[in-house]
Amino acid sequence: MTDFWNQVLNFAETTTFRVGNKLLKDFGNVKADEKADGSLVTKSDKWADREIREAIASTFPTHGILTEESQQIFPSNEWCWIIDPLDGTTNFAKGVPIWGICMGLLYRGTPIFGYVSLPPLHQSYYGFYAQENQTYFTNPPIPRAFLNHRQIQPIKDRISGNHLFNLCTRSTRIIPQLSTKIRMIGMASYNFLLVASGASVGGVEATPRIWDIAASWVIAKAAGAIWIPLGSGDIFPLKIGKDYLSHPFPTLVVGNEELVPHFLSIVEPLRK
Repeated sequence: MTDFWNQVLNFAETTTFRVGNKLLKDFGNVKADEKADGSLVTKSDKWADREIREAIASTFPTHGILTEESQQIFPSNEWCWIIDPLDGTTNFAKGVPIWGICMGLLYRGTPIFGYVSLPPLHQSYYGFYAQENQTYFTNPPIPRAFLNHRQIQPIKDRISGNHLFNLCTRSTRIIPQLSTKIRMIGMASYNFLLVASGASVGGVEATPRIWDIAASWVIAKAAGAIWIPLGSGDIFPLKIGKDYLSHPFPTLVVGNEELVPHFLSIVEPLRK
């Protein structure tokens, strides 16, 4: 990798490690408040948001920031970080050890790098992904995805009753049509990362926000998983000046092309 991409990876690793260690001390010991959209937030979310924003501003002063807790309008900066300082807040507040920190780096509105740290599980996923038409910057990264520095890839098997498919709470209506075992993770990004790493054959989220998917989009695509937006139009590039606070991006991710028609027909009722 070039010096720049090494700097980006090292920054994500050190920042999420430092923030994650503090969050582990708060884990299960904080009060959650309900936001206007019905989701939960804790003082830990807000602290982590501030810490990561300050770290980005210090290390990459020309980069913009989009974040769930404080800055939801996509800026005009050529490079922009999208962060979810605490994905899985409900799990975090209730003492369920499936939550993490998500950081995605975008160039001209499209993610190039993604990093997701899950401190309670001692797992860190990351990936680099440059599309073929993204040749307008020097030295694009080689598309690859990793779990704890071990390269990952999605499952290539055919569907069986012993495979796993991940759901969110708003997609349970499709359960009767599934021939697989099911898992409900409670963390949107991890739902998709389990597909990228081959643990699950597929996963669906009915209402994820952009900070839930920016990092996992890169990692899933880099690993070779198939990412299928269930909304109208492409997700990326993001639009300068748009407020992304209340914009959902329903998504299906599967392990390989052969699985697309099977699961796409099942999740059709979730399309927006």
